[in-house]
Amino acid sequence: MKQVIPLSMQNSVSDSYILMLYEPEQKMQVPILIGTHEAQTILLAQEGVKPRRPMTHQMMLTMMDTFGLTMKEVTIDRVVEGVFYATLHVTDGFNEKAIDSRTSDAVTLALLCQCPIMMKEEVIEETGVKMKNEELMKKNPNDANIEELEEELRRCEENEEYERAAEIQDEINRRREIEGDKRR
Repeated sequence: MKQVIPLSMQNSVSDSYILMLYEPEQKMQVPILIGTHEAQTILLAQEGVKPRRPMTHQMMLTMMDTFGLTMKEVTIDRVVEGVFYATLHVTDGFNEKAIDSRTSDAVTLALLCQCPIMMKEEVIEETGVKMKNEELMKKNPNDANIEELEEELRRCEENEEYERAAEIQDEINRRREIEGDKRR
């Protein structure tokens, strides 16, 4: 089981979006096709925006709270014919229950509860796409190591992307400074 994080939302074909989940250890991204409404609720949860009226996910959390349930984590545990399935893991402090859920709903609830989103390794292996260094840098430069940063720096310089190269050089310098402080 690996923890994943919602990385981005990309417009796909009409009325659908691709939710990209990122597994940092293997530098894999897992694309999941979702609807427009589901994309909106995930984006609102990511941004911490509270709608004027409670949405369904907020109602579910209120019900859980009323009945003394806490969400421990969400697991994306299988893919069947291209459809992802998820499980909510909730507890009342004594017993843990597993509740089937649509993946988009599970991700939204996890973001609202600030609980981990886990994915079975088999799902990552079956559906994941390895991120290239430049994709990784654009998405989350903190997950790249210094060697990867230097490789991306060389690529940017070769392509005359000097503004991006300067950002990467600043990050390399910052990390080297931190490493120097740790050695003292």
